Amino acid sequence: MTEVFTGSFTQQEPIPEEGIEAAVAVMRAGRLHRYNTAPGEVAQTVLLEQEFAAQVGAKYCLAVASGGYAMATALRAVCVKPGDRVLTNAFTLAPVPGAIAAVGAVPVFVGVTENLVIDLEDLAAKVDQADVLLLSHMRGHLVDMDALMTICDGAGVTVIEDCAHTMGAAWKGVPSGTQGKVGCYSCQTYKHVNSGEGGLFVTDDAEVAARAIMLSGSYMMYEKHLAGPPKEAFETIRYETPNISGRMDNLRAAILRPQLRKLDAQRARWNERYYAVEAGLRDTPGLRAIDRPAEETIVGSSIQFLLKDWSAQAVQEVLARCLARGVELKWFGGAEPVGFTSRYDSWRYVQAPKMPASDAVLAGIIDMRVPLTFSLDDCALIARIIKAEVSAVYQAQTT
Repeated sequence: MTEVFTGSFTQQEPIPEEGIEAAVAVMRAGRLHRYNTAPGEVAQTVLLEQEFAAQVGAKYCLAVASGGYAMATALRAVCVKPGDRVLTNAFTLAPVPGAIAAVGAVPVFVGVTENLVIDLEDLAAKVDQADVLLLSHMRGHLVDMDALMTICDGAGVTVIEDCAHTMGAAWKGVPSGTQGKVGCYSCQTYKHVNSGEGGLFVTDDAEVAARAIMLSGSYMMYEKHLAGPPKEAFETIRYETPNISGRMDNLRAAILRPQLRKLDAQRARWNERYYAVEAGLRDTPGLRAIDRPAEETIVGSSIQFLLKDWSAQAVQEVLARCLARGVELKWFGGAEPVGFTSRYDSWRYVQAPKMPASDAVLAGIIDMRVPLTFSLDDCALIARIIKAEVSAVYQAQTT
């Protein structure tokens, strides 16, 4: 009998009861705006910022409306201007080049390796083309951060980290988002904490933090940012920085705080599921699993593999056969963007030269969410289905 998976790839776990209770308390008080507090009250957004800064070891934290807003704010806060060129990954998602375009800057794409990280050789070749790198830790894969920072520091390039998929991850024990000038995180539903939408911004730079707070829409209430820099950092910045409102509200902050406290435990659960799927996919003919370096602490909320050098037709057949058995896979190599998938040449507001080596990798990237609502038995079943269908199509095309 052919096995079929009947679960959902989009079903998330419920918000913790503590978060629900805190959110209800915020609604009962009616004080959803972060600056609308009673005497002696500390806003939920402030508590969230203080707790997250402590969690990752950053000096300053700002809670904002989305991860994409955090990235655009980071670019503005490090003084990227219209027409500037900004380095970024060829393998990423649309909000990353979108953040660059939002400030009027121009993305310069850097290649991707078969381990799905930014190509350091290509970065070294292009590092003199820009003053900023918006580094996307795409789908949770961390490059050798020591080597990357050596390249960028040597060239005077400021690094902003897009940590949408690496909240809770680390390189050699250093939390993702704390090696560059700014770390940007997403709290969107399919990320590691869930407030529907939301973002977090961390930095150790007082001037950058002050600009970000003003940009986010603090008006002249920056002293209420207890996870922000001292008021002296705002003396000149407060007159020069436009208000581009993108604050987080107290309701979302209340939902997020208990989730952050559970992040280490959630990481362990995700990784159990990730490695269960990975173990089932190993040694599948025609399929290349992605090796994760020992220096990397992962959060396995999604898994990727390569169908390298496969024809588009064969890849689409695998996807169709798996979907018929209940397994939803995404393909980043399709000529047209579908759902959240896209390639660097999908963003036609950028005049990007072709990148043949990266194109060959992108053409084979297959992606799958690993929700915590999956059991380990679910993961083993999913891996068996993928292995069977990939093997069948591979055998057909090689005989």
